[in-house]
Amino acid sequence: MRLLLLLPFIALLWIPFYNRELPALFGFPFFYWYQLLWVPVTALIIWIVYRANERKYAVTGDLDGEAP
Repeated sequence: MRLLLLLPFIALLWIPFYNRELPALFGFPFFYWYQLLWVPVTALIIWIVYRANERKYAVTGDLDGEAP
């Protein structure tokens, strides 16, 4: 589940993918709105990973598979 955290990292590091002007959205070039779109998406991904780890800890009492 934690591998989901790599998605925004990779998506924003691959600059040649979004280094262009079109398609524009509400007058903003693609370069800007693509990056701004990742802000809420990243927050959602972090929340999903957090909830998954929280449930795992509640069930097993063990986070990361380490013994207490």
